[in-house]
Amino acid sequence: MRVLMLKQKIIVAVALSLTAGCAIQPTGPGDSADRRGNVPEAVIAMAAPDQDVATARLVPEDGCYWYEHSGPVETTLLPLRTANGNPICVAREV
Repeated sequence: MRVLMLKQKIIVAVALSLTAGCAIQPTGPGDSADRRGNVPEAVIAMAAPDQDVATARLVPEDGCYWYEHSGPVETTLLPLRTANGNPICVAREV
């Protein structure tokens, strides 16, 4: 009985290890969400201080610029904002 339970635990551990790599899909070199630092000068001028515009990127899903905020625990994407607190986005075509 113990041998059967041990085998089941090993099978579950191996299955989790093999599928863990499938959780995050790698992005290709042409993915626009991966291109950091290609921010127009006008966007940099509008951005409020204390935002890392060197890591800013345009996210195509919402048409807004986001930057990486490195906190004490993790790095998070935050919307790039103006000094008034408005998000900086590109104009949408009608």
